[in-house]
Amino acid sequence: MSKTHAPGSVREILAIAVPMIVSYGCDTVMMFCDRLLLSKLGPDQMNAAVAGGIAAFMMASFGFGLLGYGTALVAQHLGADHKDRCPVVTTQSWIVALVIYPCVLLLRGPAHALFGYLGVPASQIGPQIEYFDIMTYGAVLVFARHALASYFSGIGRTRVVMRASIVTMCVNIPLSYILIYGKLGSPALGIRGAAYGTLLASVVGIGILLSEYFGRANRREFAVGRSLILHPEVLGKLLRYGAPSGCEMLLTLLAANAFVLAFHSLGPVVATASSILMNWDMSAYIPLMGMEVGVTSLVGRYMGARDPDTAHRAVMSGLKVGFVYAGILLILFGVLAGPMVDLFRPGGGVDPVYDAARPMAVTMLRMISFYMFSIALVIVFVGALRGAGDTLWAMSYHISLHWLAAGVLYAGTRWLDLSALHAWALVIVVFMLFSAGAWLRYRAGGWRRLHIVD
Repeated sequence: MSKTHAPGSVREILAIAVPMIVSYGCDTVMMFCDRLLLSKLGPDQMNAAVAGGIAAFMMASFGFGLLGYGTALVAQHLGADHKDRCPVVTTQSWIVALVIYPCVLLLRGPAHALFGYLGVPASQIGPQIEYFDIMTYGAVLVFARHALASYFSGIGRTRVVMRASIVTMCVNIPLSYILIYGKLGSPALGIRGAAYGTLLASVVGIGILLSEYFGRANRREFAVGRSLILHPEVLGKLLRYGAPSGCEMLLTLLAANAFVLAFHSLGPVVATASSILMNWDMSAYIPLMGMEVGVTSLVGRYMGARDPDTAHRAVMSGLKVGFVYAGILLILFGVLAGPMVDLFRPGGGVDPVYDAARPMAVTMLRMISFYMFSIALVIVFVGALRGAGDTLWAMSYHISLHWLAAGVLYAGTRWLDLSALHAWALVIVVFMLFSAGAWLRYRAGGWRRLHIVD
């Protein structure tokens, strides 16, 4: 499939995955910088952005996961030499997005009620709802960008996605700074400025992707002009195989949201420590999603070409890269936990909440290093199974794992009266033990017999 790299090799997986890792890394940096800027306004602003941001993404997560399956479907059509079907998948993705978006907006009210029910602190809930509402209204931008990114990932042109993400990041960070703090004549919008900066920068990124998508070379090679139609067969496959991925994303994010809110309900000190933890945890995890996209794309391509052996080689190459990344994180979190936490020290001198939360946050951050190899294993094997079409099992596994972790945290802190640190340690043990499930499913080999495209 590749003219410059051996099929299924580490170099081939890196050629696709590294631009996606950089792309997701840019998204991570944007999110991280917004929360870092907000932390200087006080812990409540940072905590509100963490909880509100996760909740807003959760609202869009079904559509995000469903549209994300476009990567595998586009890759399978490319492998089967159906190039004209690749952009047809993207058109169906846009149609689905237009249907899902109003449903997302209708769920804002129940989400507000959930914040109150879970006991979010009074000083935090106001800005949390502001941030959540703005990001939820911007979900349509998330859908549009993700549908285009899935197309370019599926055809292996992940550098296009990377360029768009880099430009988006370079626009977002200074724009958020200006809007949050009120620089260059702008009013100081605080947490609203962080949300507006993210959405405005996303518009720029979408513009870059659209210019490439409708560019002359892409139009000629993939017959984009003839793809702007409703195609029931392709739409049916996107819904059939993408819906489990969408349900997986939704219920997994719901578990993550419950996870964060369970910590935040334990008081401002635990909320601050857990927010710092989640900032770094997501910063470490999101680039691994780029590796998953790379594995999904190559497995989908080779399965479309009826070559499961090369697909397996690509998976093993992805696992090697994932373990190297996990090793780097092991060192970083183990050695630099203190300085990493101190980045979130509020401005303006002594802050009693932060000072009380710092030792807990440092310990929690060091504990992350114990399960990064397990996370890398899950990401690679679940990405492989999804690329082959085993999306129902991938959905069930991921949902079960994350809800089990959320349940363990809740039971540990509420019923067993464990401290936040001990409950977090128990969650890590759960992830490490149950990560073997993805490997066992992959090793069983049923994925080799799956065929999505004819």
